[in-house]
This record gives sequence, C-alpha cells and structure tokens, in this order.
Amino acid sequence: MSLIKSISGIRGTIGGPAGEGLSPEDIVKFTAAYATFISRSVPAGRRPLIVVGRDARISGPMVQSIVTGTLQAMGCDVVNIGLASTPTTEIAVTAEGADGGLILTASHNPIQWNALKLLNSRGEFLNDAEGKEVLRIAAESEYTFAPVDNLGAVSTNTTYDRRHIEAVLALPLVDREAIANADFTVAVDAVNSVGGVIIPQLLTALGIKKIIKLNCEPTGYFAHTPEPIPENLTGISSLMAETKADVGIVVDPDVDRLALVMEDGRMFGEEYTLVAVADYVLANTPGNTVSNLSSSRALRDVTTARGGSYSAAAVGEVNVTTEMKRTGAVIGGEGNGGVIYPELHYGRDALVGVALFLTLLAKKGKKVSELRKEYPAYEIFKTKIQLSPELDVDAILAAMKQRFASEKITDIDGVKIDFADSWVHLRKSNTEPIIRIYAEAHTAAEAEALAERIRAIIAEQTA
Repeated sequence: MSLIKSISGIRGTIGGPAGEGLSPEDIVKFTAAYATFISRSVPAGRRPLIVVGRDARISGPMVQSIVTGTLQAMGCDVVNIGLASTPTTEIAVTAEGADGGLILTASHNPIQWNALKLLNSRGEFLNDAEGKEVLRIAAESEYTFAPVDNLGAVSTNTTYDRRHIEAVLALPLVDREAIANADFTVAVDAVNSVGGVIIPQLLTALGIKKIIKLNCEPTGYFAHTPEPIPENLTGISSLMAETKADVGIVVDPDVDRLALVMEDGRMFGEEYTLVAVADYVLANTPGNTVSNLSSSRALRDVTTARGGSYSAAAVGEVNVTTEMKRTGAVIGGEGNGGVIYPELHYGRDALVGVALFLTLLAKKGKKVSELRKEYPAYEIFKTKIQLSPELDVDAILAAMKQRFASEKITDIDGVKIDFADSWVHLRKSNTEPIIRIYAEAHTAAEAEALAERIRAIIAEQTA
C-alpha cells in the first residue's frame, strides 16, 4: 500500500494499516491539519468555510463522509458540491467566498487510489511553504477539535456544473455560434467519472447535436487505466474510425486534463492540446505563455511566432500559475493536456480547453488531422528509473549537470538539459518513488534514443 505526502496533497491507496495507505485515520489527520492551517487566516469569531467536491471513484463517498465530518469536528462550515471536476471545485471556492477547498480525487491514478487536494481561498493549490506547513501540522498532531457548541454545519449546492459551463460560454473567445454551425460529431471518453456528466452537458450547451458517449456513466469503475495517454485509449480510437466522428475528447477522472483524438482515430497528441489552444488565444490576444519544464518546445515556438515571450516553470500546477502571474501570461498550462486560461481562473480546466479548441476548429474549417500539421513537429519519449534506498538522487542529478555542463542546464526542478534540437529532463516524482526521464526531439526515434542514452549513463554511475 502507498501513502504519498506532498505539497500538492495527500495521495494514497485505500485499505491497509494507518500510515501505509489513505486510511480513515490518515484522512482525519490530514483534513484536521488542513482545517487548522486554514483557520489561522480566518478572523476570530467566524467559522472557516470550506468547499468539498469529489470525482466518481468508488471510495469517494466514504472519503467524503470522513472529510466532511472532520471539517465539522474542526469547527468548519462545509459546502458540499457533490460529484464535481477539479476545475469546477476551484471555481466554487471563489463563488462561495470560501476560505479554502478540498478536492477528493487521485486524478489519473488507478481505481484503488484517492487523494485530498488542498486549495486556498482563491481556488488555487497551496504553494510550497503552505503545503509544507500543513504536513508539519499533521506530523506534530497540532490540531484541536471544536467543542460541541462550535461544530460546523454542512450545506449542499449542486449548481456548479451549470455555473461552470455558463462561465465558459461567456468567454469572449468561445464562439458558440461558430461551433453550432460547424455541425460537429464529437465522441467522448470520460473513463466513467465526473467528466461523463459535465463534458456532454458542455457540448450540448455549445450547440453540439451529435455526441457519441463512451464510458460516460460516473460509476467510478474505470473502463481502462485512467491516464489519458495513447496506450489507454484504444477504445475511443476504434470508435472514431467506426463512427466517423470529427473529433474525440478524452478527460481524466477529475477533468483537468484534456486529450484529443483525430478523425482517423490517431491521437492529436496530449502535448498539442495546449499548443493548439494557445495558438488560437495568442492570435486574438497577443501575450506571453508558460508551461512546465517537461512540456513540448512547440509552445515556445508558437508563442515566439506570435510575438510573445515563453517561460518555463517547475513541474506542478502551482508553479506554472505562479510563473504565469509573474509574466502576465495570457495562457499556459502543462503538456499533459492541462490548459490554464486566466480569463476564467488559474487552474487546469478541460472544459475551457474543449470550448476553445472547438472554436478554433470551427473557425479553421479543417479536419483535426489537418490542423495538427500546422504546428511544429516534436515527439516526447517518457521513461523512468525505479528508486531504491541505496540510490542517491541528488548525487545522480549533480553528476548529470557536471557531465553536460557545456549545454544549457536548468535546475529549478531536477535537471533539464537543452541541446540544439532536443532536450531531456530528469526529476524525482512527487507522487511515486521514481526518477522520471522526459526527452523530446523532432522524431520519436530520436527522443527515445536520447532518453535511453541518459538511462545508460545513469546506470554506469550507479553500477
């Protein structure tokens, strides 16, 4: 069993002894620590208000009951928005004027996982210092439960799917009329989680009349491994060929990542979700962009072609949004299909990605495969090295910096080595005991060869 504690939240497998998975005891401890942290920013005499939303995992009702009860026991009022995407929950925090929010989702992790994702009063993830303080409070059990006359109250508000969709449709760059007139047939794979509810609702609101649903019942029994990468999407790929749909839409269980499928069943490329949407936004609102160090150079290329400036941030949504605010970026995100559009909110949001992409597609009047050819050609290869106790990760990274000192090195998050026509990024995962290796080049073979070259060098050093 696994329990991973990081600034981005508390993630673990359900079942097993306390401390070895996301047990009820661990849920109480970390929820109480978060409530304590939030309470310190709330004026004396007022109970903190916390929004709670969850994805459709089968452990969700159990986790939600414990989280809600713990928040009440800590003297917090709770707004339960029920089954809701991560971006919907983020929007609900600010709409409610809440002091924070908890999203109960393990994102793309398999069915046995769940997690507590922690938000501030702006509906954004806690930063590094804030996340570490929550972990410290939990480690030291520095929390006190409220007396009976100060227990929190719970209210329910199930209007936020509709409100989220209305906010997306109100964006100036979302053209409902153009989308409706294009008469698209759209296929959707929502892996039997909350996207199966909100994505079809969004498409209907955008004027899409022909929607083909695959795995859209929010049962929590994932029809395939939920991470939206090509090897997990054979079902919708075949469906595209059979139905002759114009575009396929795939989201992860909490709907903050968006992958697109071309009309011929091939993947558009998760990296290129952000690239295409950013190119459309930049064509209409010139400015700067940001993505993380592991994202494709294609975003840099389209940004500079549009006269803007591109910046890279450390991996992690909070790091990207911090850099976006610093540079005044008009759009940004992460190459895993995470689109962040500040015009709506600072959070990865598949709904915004869908609406902006369909607007672009309608205005271009091209097939998705034709649109894909307009963007710079890069391929990313991803692999990993399993960590063992005897491996000194810092020493490995330091040795790689020294070995490639003549190249451009970025070390704000692991080590990224930029070559003239390619790059490789090494970083220790925040959620798994591995070193991730990302390599990008103009062809898949070149990217894989670069990644394997780096693996071989590391193997030599640790032999």
